[in-house]
Amino acid sequence: MDEGQGSGREGRFERVLKGREVLALSFGAMIGWSWVLLTGVWVENAGSLGTVIAFAAGGVVIGFIGLTYAELAAAMPEAGGEHVYTKVALGPHWSFACTWALLMAYATVCVFESVALPTAVEYLLPGIRFGALWEVFGAPVDVGFVAVGVGGAVLMTWINYIGIRAAAFVQTVVTAAIFLSGLLLFVGAGAFGSIDTAKPLIAMPAVGILTVLIMVPSLMVGFDVLPQSAEEIAVPRRRIGVLLVLSLAMAVLWYGAISFAVGAALPQQALGGTMATADAASKLWSGEWAGAALIIGGVGGILTSWNAFIIGGSRLMFALAQSGALPAAFARLHPRYNTPWVGILALGIASCISPLFGRTILVWLVNAGSFAVVVAWLFVPVAFLVLRHRQPEMERPYRVRHGTFVGHTAIVLGALLLCLYMPFSPSSLAWPQEWGMVVAWGAVGVVLWTFRVRGASG
Repeated sequence: MDEGQGSGREGRFERVLKGREVLALSFGAMIGWSWVLLTGVWVENAGSLGTVIAFAAGGVVIGFIGLTYAELAAAMPEAGGEHVYTKVALGPHWSFACTWALLMAYATVCVFESVALPTAVEYLLPGIRFGALWEVFGAPVDVGFVAVGVGGAVLMTWINYIGIRAAAFVQTVVTAAIFLSGLLLFVGAGAFGSIDTAKPLIAMPAVGILTVLIMVPSLMVGFDVLPQSAEEIAVPRRRIGVLLVLSLAMAVLWYGAISFAVGAALPQQALGGTMATADAASKLWSGEWAGAALIIGGVGGILTSWNAFIIGGSRLMFALAQSGALPAAFARLHPRYNTPWVGILALGIASCISPLFGRTILVWLVNAGSFAVVVAWLFVPVAFLVLRHRQPEMERPYRVRHGTFVGHTAIVLGALLLCLYMPFSPSSLAWPQEWGMVVAWGAVGVVLWTFRVRGASG
């Protein structure tokens, strides 16, 4: 089959995404909104340099895992990504466990964004709150807040419903706007920031670095959206692997640079603001317009991340349905738009519900999603090593050098990263909120596995 062309198979996706759109999809998925909302929390806990260290360390771990993804995505460019690799290498049971964990991560990002959007809009338009409904864990829920979140969910669902081309266009344009807003902050920090302001470079106790580190997987989840849409990518297969690795490196640099710029702009006592990144831009440029520009960039990050994870999540559900783990409706492509519309609508409905719970759940979603994605990521280097051993003749357009070392290192580092979420760790997930999300999602997965996956295999 020609590497850049579609297969023309009935009921399959069309290869339409160009290289720049692929890069925008992956990078835009990773930068999201957290670089505006949570940067103050990171720098306050870890220090300006400590935050950079946390992202660098997380980037190294995820980089090894990303290399295994790059080889597999180029070798098997099919919708569902991890689901396909692990099913071929490990069988349907482990494949379901991997895919179900990853779907949790993608779903938490989608519902995160529908809460983050009104939070961002409120910074620009404080008057959006005009009718209190209730409080959830101390966070007020307002009619206007809910309306903005639901409106955003409807818009993003519609963009994805009408086709990957529309979603890719939005992704490319908005990612460019985000980059320009970040450039404003970087230039301001270089011209008007101070190393003295950035102190303490590493906050004490240094365990704060771990607090940031456990968030990194959820923030970097997004490069793996690229394998989900690999069946729709119209570039040579080797370039799929190259673009995946490049987007991952770009995201690590982005988060590190943003964090240090904020640290160089705001003293420690000013980091507790709701939008520290916007406050930093306003201070650096001595004008509220700069903060507003950063918020607009952050809104763009919400849209690119949201867009990418609707794409990725709906393709995961498509793959699960093809394997029998979900109802067959999730594997149907729209007769006109060629999109997995049932999965898109399911994620859209979930995104419409989440604003009803207020903004307190934001950090919980980040941490629970981080745990889920690390679980899923651990399966990929295992599949990578198994396939290297069992199918050495498989065509690998992007072949990782020193594959055995890379695969085993990815597993060890991923396992160590997973330990940071456990109850014995000082950075453990919170009970009952974050662990409750994990347990509830796992329970649904066990039911599906028992009555659909196990039954079909038996």
